Amino acid sequence: MREFSLEFFLTAVGIFLITVLAEWRLIPILRSHKAGQRILEIGPRWHKAKEGTPTMGGIGFILAALIGATVFFAIRSARGTASFEIPLALTLAFAVANGAIGFVDDYCKLIKKQNEGLTWYQKLILQITVASAYVAVMSYTGSVTTTVDLPFTGGSLALGWFFYPFSVIVLVGVVNGGNLTDGIDGLASSVTCVIGGLFALIAFAWHDASVGLIAAILLGGTLGFLVYNFHPAKVFMGDTGSLFLGALVIGGAFMLRAHFAGLILSGVFIFEMLSSFLQVVWFKLTGGKRLFKMAPFHHHLEKCGWNEYAIVGFFSALEVLLCVIAWFAIGA
Repeated sequence: MREFSLEFFLTAVGIFLITVLAEWRLIPILRSHKAGQRILEIGPRWHKAKEGTPTMGGIGFILAALIGATVFFAIRSARGTASFEIPLALTLAFAVANGAIGFVDDYCKLIKKQNEGLTWYQKLILQITVASAYVAVMSYTGSVTTTVDLPFTGGSLALGWFFYPFSVIVLVGVVNGGNLTDGIDGLASSVTCVIGGLFALIAFAWHDASVGLIAAILLGGTLGFLVYNFHPAKVFMGDTGSLFLGALVIGGAFMLRAHFAGLILSGVFIFEMLSSFLQVVWFKLTGGKRLFKMAPFHHHLEKCGWNEYAIVGFFSALEVLLCVIAWFAIGA
């Protein structure tokens, strides 16, 4: 246990330090390429002051995650246990692939100045393709089965063929929810950091090094990024970072075979996604009326007069509650 604790601590601290250093070097590079955030007119007017803030900062913590993972797998290879880490390798690949989709979108928008980057359906098709490949290979390698654990009961449910579309919908939905949560300084980073804490607790309870690496990436990466992203932000993560984090969170839950509990711990991401979806549906059904002052919901709170510190604190506290529920749902 002492060796496990030391390994986790060194990995998390290492990823934190690499992220801090990577962002320190990355921010001036992004500025030199004029990779600054555009603020849409439909957004809160006080966000205009943030226009031009460098984005695509997610590159920094993705780089740190890859370095940490490389060291982790090198050690496992030396010990002859790398073959046991196939679910972890696939989950990291899933997260990086989603980060790559975000990078292409950000790059087209910010560097190439190609209108709005990828269209929504291009991005969705790519996400569905990546999620389908992830589920298929996880199933092929025996890393998941079509039987899922039911939270709180200790029972299970055989989904059969329905497991595959169900999984893809959940994966793509949570990934996009993570993307929508990244709307104000420090929000997505703080919420994800709390989820990283839950993964750390599970890793120690189960003495699971694979889960420990996921936790170290989520904790070290988001805390390192928050050094520059906490209000007032010096850099934004962009779709590059938010899609990576959303995928790593829900992919980590799949790696644990905690599919339904994954929906609980991803509750903030799902709520933000649903608030945007309901806003659009309500607008069309009522001929132009709005359910919220602005969507996703964190912008509604801004319109109600909440400052960014209060919103980040509220959602982080909500995520703590969800993680406590998820802890009991998983039965850790």
